[in-house]
Amino acid sequence: MADYTVEERGSRNSLEYRMFIKDGSGKPISAMHDIPMLASPGIYNMVVEVPRWSNAKIEIDLNSALNPLKQDVKKGKLRYVANCFPHHGYIWNYGAIPQTWEDPNHTDPSTNCKGDNDPIDVCEIGQTIHPRGAVVQVKVLGVFAMIDEGETDWKVIAIDVNDPLAENLNDINDVDKVMPGFLKATVEWFKIYKMPDGKPANEFAFNAEPKNKEFAENIIAGTNESWKKLISGDIDGNGIVLTNTALNNGESVDAGNAAGIVAQLPEMGEELPLPEDVNKWHYVSLK
Repeated sequence: MADYTVEERGSRNSLEYRMFIKDGSGKPISAMHDIPMLASPGIYNMVVEVPRWSNAKIEIDLNSALNPLKQDVKKGKLRYVANCFPHHGYIWNYGAIPQTWEDPNHTDPSTNCKGDNDPIDVCEIGQTIHPRGAVVQVKVLGVFAMIDEGETDWKVIAIDVNDPLAENLNDINDVDKVMPGFLKATVEWFKIYKMPDGKPANEFAFNAEPKNKEFAENIIAGTNESWKKLISGDIDGNGIVLTNTALNNGESVDAGNAAGIVAQLPEMGEELPLPEDVNKWHYVSLK
């Protein structure tokens, strides 16, 4: 198993902040392109963007070389997800599966909506709070189809293979048996999390019911095929940076050049304070 580490540049809670992932040799790599989708047969790699119960909306930056993690920005301000009572921040470890891409040119036949132009999202539902930038091996259990402003935004439900509950969770139906209420809370969270910003509730396909493991793995396989077309140049990524260190293609760079990409950014500084209102409760209702 590859041992991944991270290198942070800039200050946390600043516009300049970036987090690069490094492989076992200490070489900076692309969080999007260089980490394999599969850690082993049937086991997926997940890049943790947002640890459970935190608020900073961190994402893999598709528009920068080596695709570091950065905080999402809206209207010039760093984005923090609101605490919609009784949920504090994110209620799972949230992240993405590398080497996947939801193609915005492709209309999904099951949702009739196009992709959201990002790697596929994962909610890891185990007990450990994984740090930002961790690469965690997960077992896929199922998937929800959220419709976000007209785009398909798949939300894969998965569990850390080392979690104590993992052996009893093998498909989506097991989650309600072992963790009653968790899937219902997940749907509620996604429906309401943008409402404090004045946006309407998000909608779901399939009557907000999750699809099973087999369906989920087929969706993930489709997004991996889209990524392969992106990386080969068959599809125009419209600005997605394809720089990598492992794929041995025209976009690949060596360890020295990869280190140079990181070195161009300011060194890690002291963490800046969080906004004063980051812990505020918001009371929203779907009724």
